Amino acid sequence: MTNPTAAMLVIGDEILSGRTRDGNTHYLAGELTNRGIRLMEVRVVADEAAAIIEAVNALRTRWDHVFTSGGIGPTHDDITADAIAAAFGVAITHRADAMALLGAHYARAGLEFNAARQRMARIPDGAALIDNPVSTAPGFTLGNVHVMAGVPSVFQAMVASVLQGITGGQPLLSQSLRVMRGEGEIATPFAALAAEFPDLSMGSYPFTQNGAFGTNLVIRGTDAGQIDAAMTRLCALFA
Repeated sequence: MTNPTAAMLVIGDEILSGRTRDGNTHYLAGELTNRGIRLMEVRVVADEAAAIIEAVNALRTRWDHVFTSGGIGPTHDDITADAIAAAFGVAITHRADAMALLGAHYARAGLEFNAARQRMARIPDGAALIDNPVSTAPGFTLGNVHVMAGVPSVFQAMVASVLQGITGGQPLLSQSLRVMRGEGEIATPFAALAAEFPDLSMGSYPFTQNGAFGTNLVIRGTDAGQIDAAMTRLCALFA
């Protein structure tokens, strides 16, 4: 069985300016790996409708799932929902179910359910709501695009909600070997080993320690037996 694929679209000027560090991609990558879904591409775009629309349309036609983070809050620059609606060519309205959820939430909190907060109930036609047990304001899924908040705690809760309904693949496994040799020294035999195991992914990641060069060699795949065999060969090469 071929493992499903996914892409991540991070939306927000604050990410591109360096004001906010993106941790959502790292979190999503780990969760998808655990579910046997391959994260194949990550893009970061500004809070600009044209950029969001272009990226969403490119990613959703190429990969099985697209996960977005950011831009679904109550302020004027939260334009992700409108851009997703435009990308799919559908209308966007205040959804009754989303309005009910948010109205009840703000009533319990003793806060006014004002126009700004009502913006978070604007959902593209045909979308299914994504549960948000942290702050109530929902995300949504339209087609194969899962639209979620940028706040890490909310994003993580929404990812859990989405993954409950997604069929994954075989678990993605990995083993690694740390060698105190530079990439230039190990590149040729490592490439030959990779050619012998075409169903596995092999990568090298250099580092320095106390002025000496080293490399972390990582083998990834879905077949534990093949990974074990490749790692045995790898250890023999560089022991």
